[in-house]
Amino acid sequence: MAASLLASFVTLSCLFTVSFCFQTKRFSLPMAGRDWSPAGATWYGSPQGAGSDGGACGYGKAVEEAPFSAMISAGSPSIFESGKGCGSCYQVRCTTHKACSGKPVTVVIADFSCPVGVCYKEPAHFDFSGTAFGAMALPGMADELRHAGYLHIEYSRVACEYPGKTITFHVGTGSNPYYLAVVVEFEDGDGDLAAVDIKEGSGEWRPMRQSWGAVWRLDPESALHGPFSIQLTSKYSGKKLVANNVIPEGWKAGATYRSFVNYS
Repeated sequence: MAASLLASFVTLSCLFTVSFCFQTKRFSLPMAGRDWSPAGATWYGSPQGAGSDGGACGYGKAVEEAPFSAMISAGSPSIFESGKGCGSCYQVRCTTHKACSGKPVTVVIADFSCPVGVCYKEPAHFDFSGTAFGAMALPGMADELRHAGYLHIEYSRVACEYPGKTITFHVGTGSNPYYLAVVVEFEDGDGDLAAVDIKEGSGEWRPMRQSWGAVWRLDPESALHGPFSIQLTSKYSGKKLVANNVIPEGWKAGATYRSFVNYS
């Protein structure tokens, strides 16, 4: 009973704070658990900023807003995985500096970074937003921690959970009847994707190509009209999820369409 009440309290707290908070949960992935691995860490952008506007994953200004809330990071090749790591969530903590709190915080991979001189000398490297880097500090010591510039940290892969959010599809501004690009955001669980398929009306499923980061595209031989259903395949669990008719017949380039589904 106590555990149930605590879980309910945590859920309600997340829903009614100004920014949606990240929660972590157990999930049946190879990287699950509390096994911590070593990594290097730097930060970029403004001290209280979100690093950059979406960077190499294509999330744009969404990185500044809930549920990301600037708690994002760029990842080195082993983390970014040529864009397949976009949207994956990690707990990170630091203990090697006097300003470190030692408490884990959760970040989302939203960009690519390979700092000269450190990237390929480390098993993994995180280049945090100023906000995320400072979040690892003791209260009132975020600026002091950021002044360190570089840290040795520990990280652990965790599931993503976005209370109150469903998977969102943002249609690229250059899209037209002969080219359709979508940015996929807010997938619970794995957070990242192995494949995206699209179906026009009652037609057949067609695979989309990963254009870059979290952007997936279709280059059809004939004009597209919609509505479109989109099938997502998670990278680690392999689970498939279908958002039926999520992009309407009268779709527009630059528009965002929210589904009614998520992995949890």
